[in-house]
Amino acid sequence: MSLKLEHVTYTYNPGSVYEMHALKDVSLEIPDGQFVGVIGHTGSGKSTLIQHFNGLMKPTAGTVYFQNEDIWQEGYSLKRLRSQVGLVFQYPEHQLFEADVLSDVCFGPRNQGLTKEEAEARAVQALKQAGLKEKYYQSSPFELSGGQKRRVAIAGVLAMDPQVLILDEPTAGLDPKGRDEILDQIAFLHEERKITVILVSHSMEDIARYVERILVMNKGEKRFDGVPREVFSHYRELETMGLAAPQITYIMHELREKGLMADTSAITVEEAKKSILEALEKRKL
Repeated sequence: MSLKLEHVTYTYNPGSVYEMHALKDVSLEIPDGQFVGVIGHTGSGKSTLIQHFNGLMKPTAGTVYFQNEDIWQEGYSLKRLRSQVGLVFQYPEHQLFEADVLSDVCFGPRNQGLTKEEAEARAVQALKQAGLKEKYYQSSPFELSGGQKRRVAIAGVLAMDPQVLILDEPTAGLDPKGRDEILDQIAFLHEERKITVILVSHSMEDIARYVERILVMNKGEKRFDGVPREVFSHYRELETMGLAAPQITYIMHELREKGLMADTSAITVEEAKKSILEALEKRKL
């Protein structure tokens, strides 16, 4: 297994009147190459969870494993872990600091001990895979658009050749076109590099369209864990957590209530279209 948590709990201000459990006895396994979505209302524990994956946060109790090794055992290299489990924060400007784009993306591989030439080769490849045009390589990253900054931040992690790519709300603040471009690029990277991708998002449509597994966090606990169809079938329970299923789910249930025997498990526009057409054909017979 690529990543594994066993009975992980994280407590803020333990033993004080301000004690709060951000994670409560969370256990899960994420195999190599899986595309996982993490959803939950603000304060559900999503960000705390993903920061345990690469050792940015240490559990109050429980164990975190990467490739069957306890990442908090004595002598384990967290530096090596963070080059293998890369995290792209919600606000890319938090990760950008060099004078130009190429130098910024080179930072990680240079820190791994690669030569300047090797680092630049890695950086150029990563920038291409992240979908940033060459004309921006010498630009200041702070002069780029929001979507372009996201691409640079993603490239900066990819240049370290990680086995796991974690993205915290990578489309926040982007327009629909920019959002689709970023997510399509992430799906392309998952397919091309065969890496594990963990996507945190508030958009149920995005989650339904791209991931193969969903983890639902609520009040620090793992509430649901399964394929999108199964998870979104609990749409009424998701609503009690401040979440919602994709709009398609509600449309299909309403059609069913109106007498059209459409598939209520459809979660994408393509699936819904196919199901509605089939239901209409059967009605004609």
